[in-house]
Amino acid sequence: MPMKRDLAIIGAGPAGMAAAAQAAELGLSVTVLDEQPRAGGQIYRDVDRAAASRGHILGADYTDGRRLTGDLRQSGVEHISGAVVWAIEDEFRISYTCEERGAQIEADRILLATGALERPMPIPGWTLPGVMTAGAGQILLKQSGIVAQGAVLVGSGPLLYLIAAQMVRAGTPPAAMIETQTLGDMIRALRHVGGALRGWPYMAKGLKMLAEIKRAKVPSFTGATQIAVEGEGKAEAVTFTHKGGRRRIACETVFLHHGVVPNTQAARSLGIGHHWDAAQSAFVPELDAWGQSDVAEVFIAGDGAGIGGAKLAEHAGRLVALKIAQNAGHLSTQVCNRLAAPLRRAVTRERAARPFLNAAYPPYAAALNPANSTVICRCEEVTAGDIRSYAKLGCLGPNQTKAFGRAGMGPCQGRYCGLTVTALLADANGQSPNETGYYRIRPPLKPVTLGELAAMDDAAQDAAE
Repeated sequence: MPMKRDLAIIGAGPAGMAAAAQAAELGLSVTVLDEQPRAGGQIYRDVDRAAASRGHILGADYTDGRRLTGDLRQSGVEHISGAVVWAIEDEFRISYTCEERGAQIEADRILLATGALERPMPIPGWTLPGVMTAGAGQILLKQSGIVAQGAVLVGSGPLLYLIAAQMVRAGTPPAAMIETQTLGDMIRALRHVGGALRGWPYMAKGLKMLAEIKRAKVPSFTGATQIAVEGEGKAEAVTFTHKGGRRRIACETVFLHHGVVPNTQAARSLGIGHHWDAAQSAFVPELDAWGQSDVAEVFIAGDGAGIGGAKLAEHAGRLVALKIAQNAGHLSTQVCNRLAAPLRRAVTRERAARPFLNAAYPPYAAALNPANSTVICRCEEVTAGDIRSYAKLGCLGPNQTKAFGRAGMGPCQGRYCGLTVTALLADANGQSPNETGYYRIRPPLKPVTLGELAAMDDAAQDAAE
């Protein structure tokens, strides 16, 4: 029989680490499962191994992650790294692979701290070699200290500025920034300026990054449209329209980014309810104020519950741990509420600037509604035109597209095409995203080999003997 824990946490980013340390301190037995070889998640990836010089490049917000990784180590929590969770079944039996062997654990409660995904940005040429997400470029810097020479950054959002500033500090500034937000977006965002001022640390950091980029004289083109990557067999240039004229910037590396969205795959596999958040242009799970879902004893914290950033994720993780400890009889309701009060104030403070950021840096419209020839499901090479043709044949929802043309059936299981498929079908059928829905997610959540399954059976048999 698989081991049984009070709490299983999937993900070792800021939410998962904070929750694990808090829950262990309150007397719960905890196991953390995470795909990466070291704790930190995407935000604090490899923070414990980063040299001082790299820490300077990545900034104090990044190196602050060492506080959380240290707390996790000192907590004595079981942390299984390199663990790829591919199924969560009845009675919270979690199947995962690690070192090419399958294994299982059981838990009384589950916390999903799976974080966010970069929003796919399907534009002409985005599948060419040399084109990647901005987050992937940042991973190269965090994990290996590699900075792409002469890269062009395309899209919108605070993360784009962060990466540009980090490249500047590394002595390898981007060749250009092609930004899709407009003056109109900024004007519309002004109605949220009160919240932005309450969340002044975010705004101060943003202004500092913009100043760094400006001092480095990085060319910036705001309000760009009709963006495409050109090349034969690899990226060779980015073309776009700016202030009525057509421009072309030669480059071999392109970083795309126009926001992040909650990673909802595991939550959906458990049947947790979701709704469309128009402000974030994404689906978010249905949760109460503690992060508890509509499936009993399943909680979600961090960016997987809605985009809020690392600090908010940390506070939300601790809140969830308090509630779980209360449910398990380790805390009284009175003590739980008293400990939760300062965390709730911190969560409110961290959320204050989010409406301004959402309005000021919306997703690139042409990537939400791409041209017919643009591939939107990279795994199965399904185009936007294919999805629109399915709608004409009567396809109403993403699940039907699997039967029409295999969209969402590749190795990523729809993680990167799901939102685009929903948007295309909603537009073609005159429906809302809520009415159109999303893929029905079933195990395996990640690819698993027959050898890994066989190894799991062997391990179970050995344990029985």
